[in-house]
Amino acid sequence: MEAQPITTDSYVLPGCWMLLLCWHSMLKLHATFCYLLLLLSLFGLACSDKADFPFIEDATQSRLKSEYDYIIVGGGTAGCPLAATLSQKFRVLVLERGGIPYGNPNIERIERFEQNLAEVNDSAPAQEFISEDGVMNHRARVLGGGTCLNAGFYSRCSDEYARRAGWDLALVKESFLWVEERVVFVPVLRQWQAAVRAGLLESGVLPDRGVTFDHLIGTKTSGSIFDQQGHRHTAADLLRAANFSNIAVLVHATVSRILFAGSCGGLPGCKPRAFGVIYSDRQGIDHLALLSSGPSNEVILSAGALGSPQLLLLSGIGPAQDLASFGIPEVLDLEEVGKGMADNPTNAVVVPSPRPVELALLQIVGITDFGSFIETGSAPASVLAGGLLAGTTVPPMNRSRALTDQIMSQLRAIQNTAPSLSSQIGFILEKVIGPLSNGDLRLNTTDIRDNPLVRFNYFSQPQDLDRCIRGMRAIERVINSPAMATFTFRRVADIPEPLMNAVRLIGNMLPSNTADSDAVARFCRDTVMTIWHYHGGCQMGRVVDKDYRVFGVDALRVVDGSTYEFTPGTNPQATTMMLGRYMGIQILRERLQSEPKV
Repeated sequence: MEAQPITTDSYVLPGCWMLLLCWHSMLKLHATFCYLLLLLSLFGLACSDKADFPFIEDATQSRLKSEYDYIIVGGGTAGCPLAATLSQKFRVLVLERGGIPYGNPNIERIERFEQNLAEVNDSAPAQEFISEDGVMNHRARVLGGGTCLNAGFYSRCSDEYARRAGWDLALVKESFLWVEERVVFVPVLRQWQAAVRAGLLESGVLPDRGVTFDHLIGTKTSGSIFDQQGHRHTAADLLRAANFSNIAVLVHATVSRILFAGSCGGLPGCKPRAFGVIYSDRQGIDHLALLSSGPSNEVILSAGALGSPQLLLLSGIGPAQDLASFGIPEVLDLEEVGKGMADNPTNAVVVPSPRPVELALLQIVGITDFGSFIETGSAPASVLAGGLLAGTTVPPMNRSRALTDQIMSQLRAIQNTAPSLSSQIGFILEKVIGPLSNGDLRLNTTDIRDNPLVRFNYFSQPQDLDRCIRGMRAIERVINSPAMATFTFRRVADIPEPLMNAVRLIGNMLPSNTADSDAVARFCRDTVMTIWHYHGGCQMGRVVDKDYRVFGVDALRVVDGSTYEFTPGTNPQATTMMLGRYMGIQILRERLQSEPKV
């Protein structure tokens, strides 16, 4: 588990060699030769991408009608490992509404982290939405899903969580290891991360768990999908484990509806059966993907916590009254679709430092015994403001994209006048376990490309707010610990004015009186943000059964974070990738046991 996988992407080396030759040619040969080498380098990058993934095509190149054993809607965190696994025995089609992550430095490079979230257009990898609570958020629109956008932290769910979900613990471990061998690395802690880690231990978040991917109370260094060169690895990389002859992945393929056969009219024992989907390409042309003949073939939704319940609703599965209000023909009155939507409340404290700090996102965590997870990162001011902490300087209902853009513009001006100060900022955040507070998702329009309406009801349950208050006090103890002495100013008056101006734009320092519970509670409510761990909408026991089959219909499952009641572990991507692999194996086993041997 602690070993660091050594992977050399085939599309990197040709480019590196060509660039070196180009540099040499600029010294000794004509510049035209350099230009030709650069063209060859770019050609090599494109060719090697195609060699790595010959089964990926733009949906405009696909047939108008096709048949597969499994149709997976969403090539994201769960969808990619699920597809790779099922393709070992069956023909699989993956339909991803976004593009590919490869060749996009905003996705691949840690120093470009915030650029993904700042890009606002119809083809950007991150689709922005604002919940009805006023908190700005994003949903993935790219092959690899949220693993292409997040801060990289990798930590498994607890054994208790797995048991509660009804999972086979041995297969869970096997599936985690399968993911970790391919895309997970152990970071080397530098000055800021090491200091916060030591501060957590000094402030009582014990014991010291060393380096582990397991979910254990105490302080630990965990994994990352960023390697030590700052290159991001994603769930899309897991497609390299697929059977290339059995899989097709279509990008820019937007599924608008699941197709069902059988109008039961309330007859006992009769269920509608999914038999395919309609998807459109970038030119707006509709295509038909159908399940091939066979009683066990299925459509599987892995479109995420917003996309999966939204697609069920648009396909006629959901609360009958809501479907009727949009004129959607009812397939099944399933009241719980869209219910239980939750996003773990997260609050961050910005820490100005007298000395420069490294560029690092999330690498360590303090797992407290009172239900709060404490994590940290450090980066140039623009990365923090445009990424994790966007807009948290004002209460949620006053936030907007325009405000974030204004903040970024002001920060750039500060960085131009005092560039060194932009690297003297760290942050420490706390995230509430669970959470207990939740809301719902409803359609906004009948266009799948539009965001649905979602409300998370942050801190509506008192226990969530109490955990935030305790988490903020724990952060204060870390900041005041001896380990953090060289990274903190003794007095606010000692902070240089340009640095203080940047801090005020980015986020919030600690409340002045953390002993005042009411003041800290106001701080929690006013500065709440997301780190994209929202979940629910198709929860197990409410929308799907223990095998992730949708209640009341046949040949349809949901396998993604929409099925979670609570976030698994400190950060869900590890468990969600594991779930894709796990369910792929489970489905293969089911078919082996149930189908007659030929």
